[in-house]
Parts: sequence; C-alpha cells; structure tokens
Amino acid sequence: MSKLSIIVAVANHNVIGINNTLPWHLPEDLKRFKALTMGHHIIMGRKTYESLGRLLPGRTTVIVTRNKDYQVEGAIVVHSLEAALHMSAEDDEMFLIGGAELYEIGVAAADKLYVTEVHADFEGDAYLPDFEMAQWDEVSRERHQTASGLAFSYVTYERRSAVPVNCCSSPE
Repeated sequence: MSKLSIIVAVANHNVIGINNTLPWHLPEDLKRFKALTMGHHIIMGRKTYESLGRLLPGRTTVIVTRNKDYQVEGAIVVHSLEAALHMSAEDDEMFLIGGAELYEIGVAAADKLYVTEVHADFEGDAYLPDFEMAQWDEVSRERHQTASGLAFSYVTYERRSAVPVNCCSSPE
C-alpha cells in the first residue's frame, strides 16, 4: 500500500520560504531530504519546481499545476493532487515537497510528516499552513546544531487514524 509523506523545513512563525527559495542554509537538512526521497516520487507545485530549477536525480518528479500547457521534459505534469497521487501509486512512499498550497490540501491524505524545525526567526512570504496536530503522534525527535550555531530538530509524526480522509481539490 502506497503512503504519502509530507517533508518540510519550517522556521519560527511557520515560515517555509521567501522569494521562492529557502531563507536559511542548512546542508544537513538537504542531505536528509535526499536520503529520504531518493528512489521515490516527489510531488511538488510548479513554483516549487521552478525554484529548484532542475529535476532532482534519482527521483521521479511529479509537478502539479493549473496550467494545462505546462510541460517539463523528464517530469510527470498533472493538474491536481489527486492525479499526482494516482500517478505515484506504485511507489511505497511518495513525498509531497511543497509548496504551501499543496501542503494545505495534501495533509488530509498524508500518513507521515517529516518536519525539520529550524529554531530561528526568518523573514518569509510562504508559510506552512497550520495542521490539526491532534491527528498526529510524534514518533521521533532529534535536536541538532550547525557549526555556525543554528539550532534545528528533525521531527517525525505519524497519523493517529489509519484511514486518512479524502483530499485534494486544487493544485498549486
């Protein structure tokens, strides 16, 4: 059975981005992201894909966009999160990697959350929507600090209910 996991790095005040990029530099988190997502489908909105500027090697890229004419060679382009989940169904774990709008609608279908909590204030223009945390159990937490002193934690949550509610109406 295929599982949907959300993977996100978030600073204080739910900041996840600014000017279509990450407002912090955290190489440790990028290595963790790569290790978790390698060999899997990564589902993202068009703006998230464009912020990356390329396909990530070793993963199947699924881009969700409202633009019916949008195409990216080497990627699967769909027009709803439901279609992205359908196209990724053979994967035992698919990852929703952003942006904010897809996180908001995708959390209803998610089985697991991989959250990197960046313990600092950053300016931002993209924010992680509030999740109903009563539906989630924290199953692990690892606290870390960079050489420059930036504190962060890897936190993993699993959904309490075994059956997620239906989701997915509008793409990013």
